[in-house]
Amino acid sequence: MNAPPKTLDIVALGEAMVEFNQTRHQSEDEAPLYLQGFGGDTSNAAIAAARAGAQVAYLTRLGTDRWGEHLMALWQRERVETRWVLRDAQAATGIYFVSHDAQGHHFSYARAGSAASRMQPCDTTHWADAVQQSQWLHLSGITLAISASACDTAFAAMQHARSVGTRVALDSNLRLSLWPLARAQACIRHAVGLCDLFLPSLEDITALTGLTQAQDIVAWSHAQGAAQVVLKLGADGALASDGQTQRQLPGHAVQAVDATGAGDCFAGNLLARLAAGDTLWAATAYANAAAALSVQGFGAVPPLPRSEAVAQLLTKEGPA
Repeated sequence: MNAPPKTLDIVALGEAMVEFNQTRHQSEDEAPLYLQGFGGDTSNAAIAAARAGAQVAYLTRLGTDRWGEHLMALWQRERVETRWVLRDAQAATGIYFVSHDAQGHHFSYARAGSAASRMQPCDTTHWADAVQQSQWLHLSGITLAISASACDTAFAAMQHARSVGTRVALDSNLRLSLWPLARAQACIRHAVGLCDLFLPSLEDITALTGLTQAQDIVAWSHAQGAAQVVLKLGADGALASDGQTQRQLPGHAVQAVDATGAGDCFAGNLLARLAAGDTLWAATAYANAAAALSVQGFGAVPPLPRSEAVAQLLTKEGPA
């Protein structure tokens, strides 16, 4: 019996949140200003992929509050399919704040007991068709961290994806404020074994394993079971490996004002190009350019580039 066609490129699973991003550095005699927007790593990635031209859906639980309505409207404006989003009248939509200083950007969360943290493995029954229809299922370490039930839900979705021929992508996105290191180590290691493409950052894997060299981190990731690995190196670009060949794709020199969501932008654009048929190397080069553009504005969603802007930057700077 033939498998049904893959009518979606990417389904992303996780928590979407309301964002308040600091836009003015605080001094002793003035209060900080915050720009209200939206975030959540896998939601950012889904929007980034949709702006890159992919057919995308999002899987989550949202509160029935006003913020939940605004998130639904955001996804609909961004052409992210919302038919599989579950609404939870017993819990609120999560909120987070981003502040900036000389050391970078810092996150503060108000998400305890959020609707998304109440995800259950049985929710994957509602999402089964979406996963089966998609080329890729995308998750992150935050999806695993927000609650034990969300972690179990993520594992169930990954296992279902593998059973129906949908490839799985995992972004490490380690947030040790959400869970103990020992649990993060065990859960992320297990998740890497269920994914086809692992997207770690140097900082995350150093915290998880103690490894500091890019080659060692890539080797560790393959050893856990990931067939493809793209190690994010920030301004230095990314190191991509398919288990046989490795290539470092350089970053782009830009004036960064806010790195919030840059890794999510990278993930969404990488998956969009892989779904479109690009090689791992071409998709990584494209994702590098998209992420470079995204750090030039404030907030997670507004700076996410359209495909035309990415193409213009790649044309201007030439091939990697």
